[in-house]
Amino acid sequence: MKKIKEISKKYLIGFILGLMSGSIVMVYAVTYFPSSQTTYDNSITGMQATNVQGAIDELYNVCFPPKTGGDAILDNTDIVTSGDGLYADEYEEGKYMYKGKSPNNYVTFNDEEAGWRIISINSDGTIKIMKNVSIGALFWDSTDGSNNWARPTTLNVHLNETYYNGLTSTAKKQTVENDFSIGSITWNNNDLSLQIADENAIKWSGKIGLITASEYIRSNSNINNCGTYSLLIRNYDTCKNYTWMYNNTTFWTITTRTDNPHVYPVDSNGNLANNLMYYNDYEVRPVVTLSSEVQITGGDGTQSNPYTLSTNI
Repeated sequence: MKKIKEISKKYLIGFILGLMSGSIVMVYAVTYFPSSQTTYDNSITGMQATNVQGAIDELYNVCFPPKTGGDAILDNTDIVTSGDGLYADEYEEGKYMYKGKSPNNYVTFNDEEAGWRIISINSDGTIKIMKNVSIGALFWDSTDGSNNWARPTTLNVHLNETYYNGLTSTAKKQTVENDFSIGSITWNNNDLSLQIADENAIKWSGKIGLITASEYIRSNSNINNCGTYSLLIRNYDTCKNYTWMYNNTTFWTITTRTDNPHVYPVDSNGNLANNLMYYNDYEVRPVVTLSSEVQITGGDGTQSNPYTLSTNI
């Protein structure tokens, strides 16, 4: 892909310079420049560049603007159907999700190198990410009221006020408010499609949230044995080995239970439990959404070379 783009750049600049000189015959003129650093008077063209290589880059970016957000990752990542990697989601059109034990989904955000991981690339080009480690053990809600995240709950307030205010100014600019799915689900269900629909039935718009129960299930590459809630419950000891989200701790999801005031955490065994939110303080791994306009400036998603983001947004 990179080689094709570089060739395109050369032919593009040659073609445009040919037009500027009044002769299409000069379309291959770029091959005769003695050096890509040859300078010229840019007052004639009105461009910023003052040498040939700069003109090539500038003209190419005008004609073929670099992709941003999730599109930039999709443009350079193979979509897989097995093993670790980025999958086309079968439940929500236009969404892509990272599955498996060790996919290359690390990203540097909030000045935390490889401190966050990509959950999904959404149909609008935004990127949903989760902090790789917990910010501490907290109560989902410290009252005995309903398990309604939008009420708002104790954890909701902490994440969207205290924690959000502690982000860097650049990180705040790189994120957008997101519609988090907070609908309740049926315990031990065997229909992931219906579970996702139930989660999506109620939305809450905010800056920071948590993963849903279905996102935990969908991060698993062992679909045959772990692809629904009921399968996960039966096979959790195996399933924990096929998802990057499992980290040997118990951490909260945003998803609640339909028939009682319980919330679903992912427990230290890799299972989806359901517990009272005001009796238990579990680990918290914040989730934010990166703007579709954020530029991916480097990296390949590995832990040693995570995706990096432009500060110019």
